[in-house]
Amino acid sequence: MGETSDRATPVPPGSRVSAPNDPETNRPDHEQGRDPRADDRVTASPLAGSPAGEAGKVLGTRDSQPLDFWIAVNEEHYLQLDDVVAVPTTLPEPLPDGTRQVMHYGVVDVVQSAYEGATFHSDVFRVEEGQLPVGLSTIAHVSATRIEPEVFVPPRPGGSARRASGDDRRFALYFDRMQRRFPAGLSRDGQPVYGNLEFLDGTKGAHVNISGISGVATKTSYALFLLYGLFHGRTLANPHAAHAIVFNVKGEDLLWLDRPNARLEGAEAFAVAERQKYAALELPVQPFGSVGLWAPSKPGLEPIPDTGGRIAGVTPYFWTLREFCRDRLLRFLFADADDEASQLAYAISVMERQLETAVESSPEAPWIRIGDEKISTFDQLVQYITEDHLEAMTPHVADGTRGAFARRLHAAATAVGPLIRGAREADAREHRFDWTGKQVNVIDINRLSDRAKRFVVGVVVKRLMEEKERQGTREPLVFLVLDELNKYAPREGHSPIKDVVLDIAERGRSLGVVLVGAQQTASEIERRITANASFRVVGRLDTAEGQRDEYGFLTSQARARSALLKPGSMFLSQPDVPVPLMVQFPFPAWATRAEEAAPDPDGSDVPSVFRRAALEE
Repeated sequence: MGETSDRATPVPPGSRVSAPNDPETNRPDHEQGRDPRADDRVTASPLAGSPAGEAGKVLGTRDSQPLDFWIAVNEEHYLQLDDVVAVPTTLPEPLPDGTRQVMHYGVVDVVQSAYEGATFHSDVFRVEEGQLPVGLSTIAHVSATRIEPEVFVPPRPGGSARRASGDDRRFALYFDRMQRRFPAGLSRDGQPVYGNLEFLDGTKGAHVNISGISGVATKTSYALFLLYGLFHGRTLANPHAAHAIVFNVKGEDLLWLDRPNARLEGAEAFAVAERQKYAALELPVQPFGSVGLWAPSKPGLEPIPDTGGRIAGVTPYFWTLREFCRDRLLRFLFADADDEASQLAYAISVMERQLETAVESSPEAPWIRIGDEKISTFDQLVQYITEDHLEAMTPHVADGTRGAFARRLHAAATAVGPLIRGAREADAREHRFDWTGKQVNVIDINRLSDRAKRFVVGVVVKRLMEEKERQGTREPLVFLVLDELNKYAPREGHSPIKDVVLDIAERGRSLGVVLVGAQQTASEIERRITANASFRVVGRLDTAEGQRDEYGFLTSQARARSALLKPGSMFLSQPDVPVPLMVQFPFPAWATRAEEAAPDPDGSDVPSVFRRAALEE
């Protein structure tokens, strides 16, 4: 009874083995120098004798090291890629606290099978014919994720290895140390995978970066799944106080987030299986509960949302001439400028100051007055600047720079004109984007030109940061989902919109603004943006892209597998777990296109004007 067996309970670092009535260890945590905020569930790693079954033994024909080792897989079991394993190792002498057992946890990243006793490739045929006696061996390589206690000895050859489950798995992947965690997906065997909220909400870190080939990497779908888990799970202390701003850059898929997905209803095998995935993550199966939909206004006197399919429930947005001048938004018409030190940047700054000064003296009206001119439309403003007053408004600017300024401004007028209107404040208020009104706010920009997209993204992000700075607190959290990040924050060059996106990456954590950025190729975006992302996610990658330095957080095997990933499968890297984890996420519970949207019982599919007419009849 006095000897320590292979089934002894390993004690994590900082713990002491003592009698229940030991006055030293029964003092309050803060008196013992321990952090009282630590998860009181983390008292010991799981027993080596937990009934998980032996999957194999530590291999003796290949070197066993503390951080990686090989397992000979039992003939009656199997290990596959991404399985989590646990290996107990008994020390030859006890540690100072009496512990004699070290637990090695890790993830399987290589599995190999071969004949033992065969020499030539053609021996496989002789084995099949019964002419050559051989043995079949399967071995698996394990990359260590955790060693408890931290005694860096290698697992001993012949040591028992088991597939981790329950507390074993929770300990191996550091879930026991995540005091606040959010669902990040499911492992390939259907078990929940969690992320540490403290590295997402700004407490210890923030931001998510997602890379993958367009159309098959499901980058936006995964970003929305993360939001869904946060807003509909039990992670956030007050999920109703958190908000999200999502830019819809392709099609109109995101204009249906408030509608149930009909594919997950009914008793079909697919629907049942997907609902079970949500149940495993302890999430409901329903659309987003609070959604605001915004679309650019069509040209014309009356603001009408410029959408192709859905109009009901969509608010058209625009900015007034007065806002454009007063808030210095001119720079975002030149969001593709190349050189920070160029004369063009100086000319833009001078012109913004001139326009801001002009509207300060203008009366509150749908028009503005500059000098003796009354200007009612954006086209009139462009004409006023470029035709007669450019030289006077931009002194000390070279003629060539003025010409470049005028050409770009004329090009912008065509693209952005409908987004800037002469309107009274009272009329414009309901068309001004407000992220506080709903929990999830979708801003549609998919039908806009690239220049107009940059303008909208730049203005929205600039105002968001200004509002959060005025608040001075992290609460409420705001998640900013921005796809095609390479357009707005490219690695080379300079632009005003790149400045505001980079500002979020570097300062957003302290203000409660979390960037969930996505792009096809991380190698083409500003390095500081990816460097500040606590969570790195990879869907299917181009083979050449996957070999770039930006994906150094992936193991060599994960890089190779990234070219084969199916939609709905991602590699997730997070600070707590030293190796990337394969995660899968369920099919969206919300509609992703019009044909998936379940019928709305309240008739909100029909524009309100027609519903009123029907009621009157």
